[in-house]
Amino acid sequence: MVSLSVLCEKDIISVSTGQNIGRADDIEFNEKTATVENLVVFGRPKLFGLLGRGKDIRIPWNDVITVGRDVILINSREINITDKHGNIKVDYD
Repeated sequence: MVSLSVLCEKDIISVSTGQNIGRADDIEFNEKTATVENLVVFGRPKLFGLLGRGKDIRIPWNDVITVGRDVILINSREINITDKHGNIKVDYD
């Protein structure tokens, strides 16, 4: 079992693109089934946070291949980026 504080220390790497997505800031889980649904990477601050943040990235837990000592490997070419208006799908190909 891995705690959120341990997940927050690991970089998330996409195996298909080699891109470093960032570090997990939060998790989303289903209250009814008590299962983890998404890893959440908060958007980057704009102008030191004075202008808010960028869009959050949600990575489905099904896309997580493994949680290693240093990184979290995911197999996802498509990542959900959300903002206050809804979900926007971004393809990194």
